[in-house]
Amino acid sequence: MDKLFDIIFLDKAFEFLNSLDKKHYEKILFNIRKAQTEHDPELFKKLKEEIWEFRTLFQGIQYRLLAFWDKTNSENTLVISTHGFIKKHSKVPDNELQKAKQLRIKYFEDKEKTKGNENIHIRRGSR
Repeated sequence: MDKLFDIIFLDKAFEFLNSLDKKHYEKILFNIRKAQTEHDPELFKKLKEEIWEFRTLFQGIQYRLLAFWDKTNSENTLVISTHGFIKKHSKVPDNELQKAKQLRIKYFEDKEKTKGNENIHIRRGSR
C-alpha cells in the first residue's frame, strides 16, 4: 500500500524514542508505519490548530509523539515529529502543545534559511 506521507523525526523526538526500552519504541514505530498507510484516528489524530499526535498504548503506557504537516513540496508530503512524552492525563498538557508549536515555527524558519541547501540537520526514519 502507498504511504500517505513520509516522516521526519526532529532531534527531540529521536531522543525520546532512543530513551525508551526497545520493545516500546518498536511498537511506536510499528504504529507510525501503520499510520503512514491508513487513516486511523486511534494512531494519528489532529489535536489543535496545526498540531497532530501519533498515539501508542503499550503495556498500559500512553506514548505520544506530537507532529505537524509540511506540505511545501507538492511531490512529497511530510509529517514532522517534534517530540515525545508519556501521557499521564486525559488531555495533552498545554506545555507539550506549546513546545510542538515552537518547534514547528523553528522548523519552518530554519527551512526558509537553508532553502537550496541540502545539508539541513534533521533525522529521517528510525534508528
